[in-house]
Amino acid sequence: MNYALLDRGDRLSRALSEEFHALAKARGFMINEHSPEIVVSIGGDGTLLQAFHRFKNQLEQVSFIGIHTGHLGFYADWKKDELSELLDLMVSSEPRKIQYPLLHVEISSTAGKSEFLALNEFTLKSVDGTLVSAVHINDEPFEMFRGDGIVISTPSGSTGYNKSLGGAVIHPSLEALQIAEIASINNRVYRTLGSSVILPKHHHCDIVPDPEEELFIGIDHLVMQMSGVSSITCKVADSKITFARHRPFPFWNRVREAFIGSI
Repeated sequence: MNYALLDRGDRLSRALSEEFHALAKARGFMINEHSPEIVVSIGGDGTLLQAFHRFKNQLEQVSFIGIHTGHLGFYADWKKDELSELLDLMVSSEPRKIQYPLLHVEISSTAGKSEFLALNEFTLKSVDGTLVSAVHINDEPFEMFRGDGIVISTPSGSTGYNKSLGGAVIHPSLEALQIAEIASINNRVYRTLGSSVILPKHHHCDIVPDPEEELFIGIDHLVMQMSGVSSITCKVADSKITFARHRPFPFWNRVREAFIGSI
């Protein structure tokens, strides 16, 4: 089996990478950074986001496995002392392939059209502080937003920035996107719903900012500054990310352990 590996770059993650390579070689695995079947991430959920963006053009061919150097995360199933157990299972058993929906973002600007995939979320803010944008749903005007920004998340990303804004936690088996407001300002001119909105796969939303406004645009951990943006369209992507699960770890268990703890 061919695999690629990314680590966070700290001392512990690098040591675990060396250990993983040695154990994998002894079991007949081959390193292939260009066309892997498995992409292994060692670090945390942020490291897996980096792995996803590196291999986002090969999603039909690759599956992801996350190894956490701290506590278990939403994308990392394995702890730092479980490398041998993981590799033994990779040799002896077929994994359960779990797919999570992604977010497709298309940005139209004076420079043309750009398309992006997000595993967690898309974030829109103004460089000058206050964002003013019209929001359309399925090509119909929905609201005029004024505030600090807008976050549109995937179900797996709903436990991140979206949750801190009061959005709902959505199970990743549901193909949907969620729109959440960052500190909206409501008055007679600007009026928003004031709660998060969940759209199913066959719906889309358009955000229409002032083309003169300088924007900060976030795609997961990647942030860029853009001007001349005329519209941003967000919808559930046709492609999905695949995780190779060699043992069960239900999503709601992850949520409970992350936010509630043991009962």
